[in-house]
Amino acid sequence: MPMIHAEGYHTFRAEQGKKLVLALEDNGVDILHRCGGKARCTTCLCEIVDGDAGPIGELEAAAREKKGITADNLRLSCQIRIDQDLKVKPLRTATSEQMDPGTRPEE
Repeated sequence: MPMIHAEGYHTFRAEQGKKLVLALEDNGVDILHRCGGKARCTTCLCEIVDGDAGPIGELEAAAREKKGITADNLRLSCQIRIDQDLKVKPLRTATSEQMDPGTRPEE
């Protein structure tokens, strides 16, 4: 099982193939996901500090373009399927934004 290190939180094992946003939430990491994992809102944006998060799909590419996100290491955690060890830094949290995290994303 891959290891995920969430900066400012802790390191944990995650199921291969699981969405990163779900692995983070299930392991107590404070992260927003306001659109329910549909790559529409970009609130689940994470910095990929180390590791390969895989290719950027069409939905994520469209959302990134719409929001002007150009850095390759900034990714939507709802669109990443865990395949290997990653070190990530959640950029928007429910606490920092003072809001409910949002509807739990679909598996």
